[in-house]
Amino acid sequence: MKSLLAEFKEFINRGNVIDMAVGIIIGAAFTAIVTSLTDDIINPLIKLITGGNGTDVAGLTIPVAGTENGIDFGAFISAIINFLIVAWVVFMIVKAFNKMKDGTAKLPFMKNAKGEEAIEHAPTCPFCLEEINVGATRCPHCTAELPAPAEVTIEVVKK
Repeated sequence: MKSLLAEFKEFINRGNVIDMAVGIIIGAAFTAIVTSLTDDIINPLIKLITGGNGTDVAGLTIPVAGTENGIDFGAFISAIINFLIVAWVVFMIVKAFNKMKDGTAKLPFMKNAKGEEAIEHAPTCPFCLEEINVGATRCPHCTAELPAPAEVTIEVVKK
């Protein structure tokens, strides 16, 4: 049975902690940029559209009896905009990272020894024309038996 200290040491040495720390630092910096975007660009546009005075959307409040500040819809709208922008960018980064990690993010163009451009095409089933995995002997879509194991085809583009 591993000790708690040994497990912690293994966790630190895995590299995930460094990746996580870098992600948090970049996320904080990016959040500052998005906050500036909403506070300095989007909020003044909202204030202009709603006919308010000044540039602070946080001033879009509804007075409530018995409270000093009221309900601040402007701050809520700013927080929603900040969240949506950061969430969208994080989603796109994670999507790109996963595609790269899976190895499916290949450049379709490459150059051969003569300097000619070549396009790599994924193998397709000759019966249903759906994309199949390299080396497959049976199509996963139409279940047809392939005449030979599927291979990548390369088309040379002459200029």
